Amino acid sequence: MRLVFCLFADDTGIFERGSFTAIVRERTREDGSDLGPWLARLFDVLDTPEPERERNLDGDLKAFPYVNGDLFKERLRIPSFNTAMRGLLLDACDFDWGPVSPAIFGSLFQSVMEKKERRAQGAHYTTEKNILKVIQPLFLDDLRAELEQLAQRRDTGRRKTIEAFHEKLGSLQIFDPACGCGNFLVIAYRELRLLEIEVLKLLRRDEQYKIAAVFSRVDVDQFYGIELGEFPARIAEVALWMMDHIMNNMLTVEFGDPYLRIPLKKSPHIHHADALEMDWGSFLPAAQCSYVLGNPPFGGAKYQSEKQREQVRRVARLGGSGGTLDYVTAWYIMAGEYLANSRARIGFVGTNSITQGEQVAQLWPVLFGRCGLEISFAHRTFAWGSDARGKAHVHVVIIGLCRRDDEPSTKRLFTYDDIRGDPTESRHASLTPYLFDGSGVADRHLVVDETSQPLSGQPKLIIGSKPIDNGNYIFDAKQRAEFLEKEPKAEKYMHPFVGSEEFINGGERWILYLGEAPPGELRAMPEVLKRIAAVKEFRKESKSAGTQALGDIPTSFHVTVVPDRPFLVIPKVSSERRDYVPIGWLEPPTVPSDLVFVLNDAGLFHFGILTSRMHMAWLRYIGGRLKSDYRYSIGIVYNAFPWPEPDEQQQSRIREKAQQVLEARAKFPSSSMADLYDGDVMPAELFRAHRDLDAAVDKLYRSEPFPGDRQRVEHLFTRYEKLVAPLIPVEKKMRRRVGKA
Repeated sequence: MRLVFCLFADDTGIFERGSFTAIVRERTREDGSDLGPWLARLFDVLDTPEPERERNLDGDLKAFPYVNGDLFKERLRIPSFNTAMRGLLLDACDFDWGPVSPAIFGSLFQSVMEKKERRAQGAHYTTEKNILKVIQPLFLDDLRAELEQLAQRRDTGRRKTIEAFHEKLGSLQIFDPACGCGNFLVIAYRELRLLEIEVLKLLRRDEQYKIAAVFSRVDVDQFYGIELGEFPARIAEVALWMMDHIMNNMLTVEFGDPYLRIPLKKSPHIHHADALEMDWGSFLPAAQCSYVLGNPPFGGAKYQSEKQREQVRRVARLGGSGGTLDYVTAWYIMAGEYLANSRARIGFVGTNSITQGEQVAQLWPVLFGRCGLEISFAHRTFAWGSDARGKAHVHVVIIGLCRRDDEPSTKRLFTYDDIRGDPTESRHASLTPYLFDGSGVADRHLVVDETSQPLSGQPKLIIGSKPIDNGNYIFDAKQRAEFLEKEPKAEKYMHPFVGSEEFINGGERWILYLGEAPPGELRAMPEVLKRIAAVKEFRKESKSAGTQALGDIPTSFHVTVVPDRPFLVIPKVSSERRDYVPIGWLEPPTVPSDLVFVLNDAGLFHFGILTSRMHMAWLRYIGGRLKSDYRYSIGIVYNAFPWPEPDEQQQSRIREKAQQVLEARAKFPSSSMADLYDGDVMPAELFRAHRDLDAAVDKLYRSEPFPGDRQRVEHLFTRYEKLVAPLIPVEKKMRRRVGKA
């Protein structure tokens, strides 16, 4: 990082331009043997005030300024250079570092990290565009609006209020507790300095200002960060100093007088530590903090290290097994507890799983209840971009939080019709933890809890067969043929085996189901006995006591579902590109795998409701996601879904429309479900059949058409509230809706 600073300083006026390059090119040997000692001497000079330097100091070194800031304070062992290494440094010297934004260092650091290391640390560095999505609604938009209002004043108090606003900018304290290479802090600092320049321009109109240090209030010591990695922590410090110099140059251009902050008198507060293992208040007292922001590390429960799981359990204090919270939630909760002694506001990126599925009922009661927070703004799910090579493909939300006694009357919601596009903004009196309008419910903090039974009295949905066999009972078409050639008597025990992949995309898999096979027949099939022995051995070697016990009955599955009549299947996971999750019937002897859900004794009415746009809206907004794909679940998506209460005539109409969907599918027997429900090639007849079914289902809920899925789920949410809390008084006054897009 010292070399990066020197390269930057050489091209931006901190050093006399080209002086560092001249040292490397003209004063060191071509073989690089003395380059290390020259750099060591230069670093020492940069850390020594001019009056304290040696009298006989080399003239070229004497020309360099005193930098301070502790950047060059520590004595480092500099490696020996060779010809090639010196050549690379000269190539870097020849590059123009003036236009380089310090914000790129995070993405550069991510680029050299191994994918496995990035996942372990939950590291997803951020584009400037996405950083602005956090800081603009968190504080920047309000500050700009406030300044614009002050600029419109024409009374005698105008100058005084603008000066007070300037003092306010210089008093803000901004804290990123997972700062990485400092991208959020760097961009936030730049935006405050740009705002300050606008302030100074306004003041200049009132009185001729000469720009001096006293007139620039915003400085790097207003910025605080905690970072687990030592190298990125040092990058963050240097990046802030570099941005400071860029903004000083901009100030010089704007006002004419040279303005430099060399030697560095103030430093950013970047602490190398594990943020989850320290008291944030001891680093920056909460009462002094203005904003907490950033992109804390992500990590699903199954990807967390043992230490990370322990940290999440300790911070969340959910009891029992500790829940399934993502690693990022620990920062949300710690920030919420930090705000107990502060009027600061929070703006964090988070994996979208914290606003969908099972995590909502674990996280949000803590944030709303224990921490006393409310949502002040939010970005619904969008694709997170990184400037790094091999960038992370993640889907995220952005959530702004504040104390309940400091919440704004209007909440801003940014929604993405295309998760890779730009959002549209709407404004609301309240937002639910699922990030839609909350003014239609009595309790805006309501969460959908997993339930073991359908709340609306519908048939029970179950999971398909789960063999836990290490693949010994499962065959593709070729493996099946080869096995039956050796063991033809096993054919009657072979069943088609269908999971999400086979049901949606086609393909052929088979499973050997031996649960009802007589022992005498099994003993007469040696190849089958080999499979049974392999399953028993695999189960007995498991770390799970339950799986070990299952080894005593190796012909049985862990979960056995072998239907004897037609059954409806719902895939566990389906692509985000589909408007509808493909749902349909299968028949014996097919065995469903645990990658589909099974509804026995389902009729056309059940099919019609479950494949409707209304149910799909519930899945999209309330159900969980696997990356961006829809993840169906029994406890939340099916059991908690508020079914309509139609009369027989209405049910008959739904059955009629559902049958038309099946008939439209049947006209394309060679097409898979993936083909039929691809958004680009879905047959027009099937599209119209679904559209008619959707309209009929919508009318079961209300006569007025729904403009879109968000309005559907908002309506369903009010019905869910009545299902789980039927004693809430109807006359309870609802919060007035500000507006909806």
